[in-house]
Amino acid sequence: MDGTAASSSEQIRTLARGIGLRQVRLASGVILFAYLVSHFLNHALGNVSLEAMADGVGWHIAFWQFLPVSVLFYAACIVHASLGIWALYERRQFRWKTMELLQLALGLTIPVLVITHVLGVRLAYTLYGTEILYPQVLFAYFVSWPAWRIWSMVAAILAAWSHGCIGLHMWLRMKPFYTRAAPLLFAAAVLLPALAMLGVYQGGRGVADNDSVEWRAENLSRDKVGTKQQHDTIDLAVEYSLIIYLGLIGLALLARGARALHERRGGMISLSYGNGRSVRVPKGLTVLEASLRNSVPHASVCGGRARCSTCRIRIIGDCSALPEPSQREAFVLHRVGTDDPSIRLACQLRPNADLSFFQLFLPHTVSADGHDGNPTRIGQERYLISMFVDMRGSTKMAEKRLPFDTVFIVNRFLGAVSQAVLESGGRPNQFVGDGMLALFGLSVSRREACRQALRAAAMIAANVDELNKFLSHDLREPIRFGIGIHGGEVIVGDIGYRDHMVFTALGDPVNVAARLQDMTKALSCEVVLSDEVRATAGLAADALPQQEMTIRGRNEPMIVRSVTDARTLSALVADVEVVAA
Repeated sequence: MDGTAASSSEQIRTLARGIGLRQVRLASGVILFAYLVSHFLNHALGNVSLEAMADGVGWHIAFWQFLPVSVLFYAACIVHASLGIWALYERRQFRWKTMELLQLALGLTIPVLVITHVLGVRLAYTLYGTEILYPQVLFAYFVSWPAWRIWSMVAAILAAWSHGCIGLHMWLRMKPFYTRAAPLLFAAAVLLPALAMLGVYQGGRGVADNDSVEWRAENLSRDKVGTKQQHDTIDLAVEYSLIIYLGLIGLALLARGARALHERRGGMISLSYGNGRSVRVPKGLTVLEASLRNSVPHASVCGGRARCSTCRIRIIGDCSALPEPSQREAFVLHRVGTDDPSIRLACQLRPNADLSFFQLFLPHTVSADGHDGNPTRIGQERYLISMFVDMRGSTKMAEKRLPFDTVFIVNRFLGAVSQAVLESGGRPNQFVGDGMLALFGLSVSRREACRQALRAAAMIAANVDELNKFLSHDLREPIRFGIGIHGGEVIVGDIGYRDHMVFTALGDPVNVAARLQDMTKALSCEVVLSDEVRATAGLAADALPQQEMTIRGRNEPMIVRSVTDARTLSALVADVEVVAA
């Protein structure tokens, strides 16, 4: 129990170390985007009727004005807007992609566009108890206010939605499901704001058509729209809020200029790249910012957001005087398994003295702004199923055969294995001697990837049986094999040098799959798979015998399932699919 508690505590600490400003900005942005979706769906009800809008807004208000949700929402508003201004101040160079620059510009514009509407509705309710709903708002926009106000609302809708969609795209683009989901998400991203604006127009037209003395008496009374004095007070609050907000943006710009002046007066430092090149930069820049400012190629898949470790550098010489790693930098370095104080993230390290280093990732592979390349090739974290297949006795075979005969037999074996993997939907990845690593899940769900791997194992057994029959006249004993299958988060991408790049997977799950393959010898079986793969594939808990085994390189034992005859897996997977159907 103590060990479990200690492990959970360590996991919590590791998770906490991974939370930085970007994670806070992302969480607050998701909350605001959820509000936006809810609000737009309510607007879209205007395509049905004004009554539908009124019914919908009741549910909308009941949820978003529920005290805990309301506190969370307004906290997210303040935090997200503040971090937008902070991003304006913090960024030291503006060689951004167009999408990033557009996102920041839209984000800074949104408060200016919506502050009148938000404060007009919220302050009226908070200060005076006046609940301004669709009839009052639509009357103002379509009847009493000048025409430009309706266009300002359209601009606010488009700006807020575009900003949120760009943020979600930047977050989700590296996720494995995003490629498949992108067409549906794009359709929703186009349809929802269009339906919302059309609903507002239909609702406004309905209000204008119903405008009469009786309608105004019912919907525009003082208890529903407030008095002129109340409006003046709210307008004053809006003016002061705009002044404060624009003042904060101006302050951020002035602070940027003051910081640049201070850095130049504070002195310059020299950064040496270990290849004979050096640059002079003001103190306070990160190493990656210094590279970008001086057009020095520097690998950085995530664009300097501490989401990857491709900008890593190794310090040459004494590193004791360097600033301590930030919480986020420490988290990323821990994730890649390094405790070496000489290895740092270039996007996070701000040296205050001359520094010599060399880059651990070659910049010709991924440039400093190359995060716009193919995410599958430059490296990403994915959940994949790894399968290791190994031919038994090839060394002994080679001792008694001509080399070319041995190569012929091994190639036929690897061909039989590869055919099974491909037909099952997997991808043969690495060939190491008489063994092979195959990957499943590059374009399907976790459950389907597990089932593909199990079907492939059964098909490998059938293909090897056919191969044994074909080579029976030339083999003293039939070819045997071992298979290890495990799933988990791995890093996939191109590994190698220049023209010798190969796409592969790196991570603990790959190593575990290799260990499970070795374990087939001790357990006298053809396949050993992790219990996680069994459960994810949907196989019953009693479908396969289980053992608790110690895996080399892991601290805790692991539950595995052994399969004496790999061909039996085909029937098990088929039974699961029939039940699911």
